[in-house]
Amino acid sequence: MKTRSIPIRSVPIKVRLTAWYFVVMAVAMSALGALALAGMEHSIRSTVDEQLADRVKVINKLMQDFPPTQSPAKLAAALRENLGQNGQEELIQISTEDGISIFQSTWLQSRTLLSPARAAQVQKKRRPFFNAEIAGEPFRGMSEALAVGSHTYSIQVAQNMDDFNEATSRFRHLLLAIIPASLLVASFAGYWISKRALAPVDQITRAAQEISGTNLSARLAVPNSGDELERLAETLNAMLERIDLALKQIAQFTADASHELRTPIALMRTRAELALRRPRSAAENQETIEQLHAEIVRTSELVERLMLLARADSGASLLRFEPVELVELVQDVLAQTSVLAEHKQLELEAELARTPIRVQGDSQFLRQLFVILIDNAVKYTPAPGKIKVTLAASNGSAILSVADTGIGIEPADLENIFERFYRADKARSRETGGTGLGLAIGRWIAESHRGTLSAQSKPGAGSTFSVRLPMAPPPER
Repeated sequence: MKTRSIPIRSVPIKVRLTAWYFVVMAVAMSALGALALAGMEHSIRSTVDEQLADRVKVINKLMQDFPPTQSPAKLAAALRENLGQNGQEELIQISTEDGISIFQSTWLQSRTLLSPARAAQVQKKRRPFFNAEIAGEPFRGMSEALAVGSHTYSIQVAQNMDDFNEATSRFRHLLLAIIPASLLVASFAGYWISKRALAPVDQITRAAQEISGTNLSARLAVPNSGDELERLAETLNAMLERIDLALKQIAQFTADASHELRTPIALMRTRAELALRRPRSAAENQETIEQLHAEIVRTSELVERLMLLARADSGASLLRFEPVELVELVQDVLAQTSVLAEHKQLELEAELARTPIRVQGDSQFLRQLFVILIDNAVKYTPAPGKIKVTLAASNGSAILSVADTGIGIEPADLENIFERFYRADKARSRETGGTGLGLAIGRWIAESHRGTLSAQSKPGAGSTFSVRLPMAPPPER
């Protein structure tokens, strides 16, 4: 039977945090226990070594006090008299250089601490200490050579380590019992802490699951904790706000586009149905065709503008940036739009900079922006009126202004005129009032060039639209 492995990502975060906490604590506590045990063993060994060294010093002093000419036999008798008979806890063995023992503790009389060869090896070390096992008992010892007159003696002192090793063993077993128990308690505590810490995340998750496309106005509860969870909730709320706004804009755009397209389609259908109801003369048919053609042209322009805005909203790259000389571009636009002003008996005046003004931009879209502003001024300026176009450079920016003496804009409408499908003058017809997309497209073009489009107006006294664009650096020579 095949077993199915559980992906790591399916394991809850609190379980993974507890597992990592367990691993880290196990490594830390094991290392701490090992260090404590090693420290204890080192401390015991150092204490025993100091005691052994002190004992050897006493024996050395005792032997140095004897006359150098005294024989080993008399030295052995003197040692037995001064050192006495030691038990198993502290063992002393003194031998000549030939390996002949002159003094042994009672327990060692039938045993040997070190052979002469082994004693010679130990005495050559920087720290002449050794470990030995005698009759199944562990010992820690020290071996040192001492010259007394013409004789050299080997002194070995040892200490039974059975009690010390037993204490170390008890401490080791205590660690083996405490560490797993501590890890178990710490794991439960870590799981509880993780669960408490992630509880707000679960609340945020449940609240986010309840938010759908029909209730995007709902928001997550923001915990007043001042930590990452508070910032997460605030970030998610800000994201929901942007999504809600975007969906509302899409819905509004769709509704407005449908409304704008419904009217011309209804007109074209009505005129076509009227033309088909009865036989008509050639002149009547010609008139109907002309009306249908004009309506189709306006509808095509509306569709093109809607497609332009849709592509702009999708983030598609529509502009091709290159150096553009604005004075020449504005002159071309004035030549193109002067016919509109003359047809409406308006005076079109221009005041352009005498030196070139260069920006980095798309000449076709900038041309469209300037045409929109001048065409808008022509539409809302009754005859006889005046339109003045000004182009100048100021503080690294190119500034184009289109001022008219038209009907002006009410303050309540001024802040909305750049919205899509918004018409300040609700009484104007589709034929004269446009689609309500021109200024929205104009602002998008200006902002796409890292510029701004603003308006100032006074009802009955005219309006001024200003475009500010960053100038391009001068060409390298």
